[in-house]
Amino acid sequence: MTRPADRLILALAAVHAARPGAIRRIQLDDLDIGNRRLVINSRVRPLDELTLQTALAWLEHRRRRWPDTANPHLLINKQTALETGPISGVSVSAALRGQTATLERLRVDRQLEEALVHGPDPLHLAEVFGLAEKTAIRYADSARRLLESSAESLNAVTASVDDQR
Repeated sequence: MTRPADRLILALAAVHAARPGAIRRIQLDDLDIGNRRLVINSRVRPLDELTLQTALAWLEHRRRRWPDTANPHLLINKQTALETGPISGVSVSAALRGQTATLERLRVDRQLEEALVHGPDPLHLAEVFGLAEKTAIRYADSARRLLESSAESLNAVTASVDDQR
């Protein structure tokens, strides 16, 4: 994956759990580099180093390629550079064409990772990602089951080691 836009799309899905539609709608004003913030679907997110660097690379590419565009969207292409609308869903999904992963899978994995790292708290997930109550509960339940099965596996290994002593 060598295109700057593709790298940014990947970072937005994998780090920020952004849906393809939300990625399409992000505007230049939603990216606040000085304060290291990014707004996705009206939610302010801290701008991590990976997303910052991929965004800066994309902005430089965009500036060189379409210096006079009036399109307010963060991501543009040769068609939308002449308009003011967002890129198409096909353009967003093309970032992972030919890969086994999908943007949706990366988004889901990121939300599950958050639940595993910070505990299966649906309120935390809803706050961080702007999830609906039922969705946040579903992710928290999945994380809880994974944590419990990991603990059971660890206990089984520990018991086996103790039996060998």
